[in-house]
Amino acid sequence: MKFALFSQVALREDIPNYNLKKGAIATIVDHYPMPEGQEDGYSLEGFNVEAITVEVAESQIEAIKTSVLQLGKY
Repeated sequence: MKFALFSQVALREDIPNYNLKKGAIATIVDHYPMPEGQEDGYSLEGFNVEAITVEVAESQIEAIKTSVLQLGKY
């Protein structure tokens, strides 16, 4: 599994069926492993649309890039 359950990801492309745009952020709630040679799938929730779960292929999502806060010694 490339993405961990309950991690946040961003869409790599628009999903017109749900009026979701590239860059929209959601949380992974399920993972669908596929046989070798096929792409794994994921269920996403938490878009600005309530009560929907969107199923996507692994290639349609990406990890959210977070900046790391570096703290100096005090």
